[in-house]
Amino acid sequence: MSLFVTELRRLGKRRVTRLMLVLLVLGLATAATAFSFSSQKLSPTAVARAEAESHAEYQQELANWKRRVTGCEAAQARGEQTEAEYGPNCGKDYEPQPEMFDPKWNLPYQFDFRAEFPMFIAVFAASVALFAFIVGASFVGAEWNTGGMMNLLLWRPRRLAVLSAKLAAVLTTVLGLTVVLGALWTAAFWLIGSQRGTTEGMTAGAWRSIGLDGLRALGMTLAVAAVAFALASVGRHTAMALGAAVGVFAVSEIGIRTAVGALGVPFGERYVLSTYAQSWFLKQAELFDYNACQLVQGACEPARYVVTWQQSAVVLAVAVVGTMAAAFWTMRRRDIS
Repeated sequence: MSLFVTELRRLGKRRVTRLMLVLLVLGLATAATAFSFSSQKLSPTAVARAEAESHAEYQQELANWKRRVTGCEAAQARGEQTEAEYGPNCGKDYEPQPEMFDPKWNLPYQFDFRAEFPMFIAVFAASVALFAFIVGASFVGAEWNTGGMMNLLLWRPRRLAVLSAKLAAVLTTVLGLTVVLGALWTAAFWLIGSQRGTTEGMTAGAWRSIGLDGLRALGMTLAVAAVAFALASVGRHTAMALGAAVGVFAVSEIGIRTAVGALGVPFGERYVLSTYAQSWFLKQAELFDYNACQLVQGACEPARYVVTWQQSAVVLAVAVVGTMAAAFWTMRRRDIS
């Protein structure tokens, strides 16, 4: 039996892997089920009800306006000053118009698959990435911590081959689960859209765009699994990966944000990792510098900086290559005993 197949089976039999998989599936299923109750397909009856409500609101506001104008004119006839309370011309220039009361504001929420599903792809990717991080880190971290890695190297002394087989097992598992669960996630929201929302506008181009979003989600989960695996291997403990993740979050999301805000650095969020995660899923992230408008009178267009998904890809690649290089270098050089 090959080393890869052996490691793949060992990963699948671990209690942490099974527990995290159950929690992941339950979490995704609960989220999809709960969301389905928030959407309601717009029937002709619902549209007619919304139009009636909008018309009633318009009539009510029109009656209030007429009452204010009448009261203002009566006050003026008594010689009172009315401009402070009613404005110039008794507010006659601000008569409510029917177009101000759009019926769509009174419509119940309806899920639009084409417009909103990309957001749920990001939610799915974040959930699977958490699973990939914990499983990837614990798989190799537990091996070092319990002495299983040393025993395995006595039987199979090729260090890099052993580490590569474990990494391949993790990435293969994450790849398979992401593809399978991603297909089920898409089918669930397509069902929600078709039964309790709308799936209009789903052309070949729209499906292609969703497919590319799915590929980016897959790339993110594989990158997270690889980085977690590498960090745990370098530190010989699962806690190394978890500690590094907490440290990076604290430095990036708290330290750097605080520093660039205090120093007034233009487009300071370009130094924050979450900006690159956002641009990876949304194809780009727009940053604005409103400080440029502080001394400008009138309308001002703030300076704009765009972080593209290509830049995010470079950041991901650097993180993966850097941590993997450190993992394989330490595996080759360190004392195993």
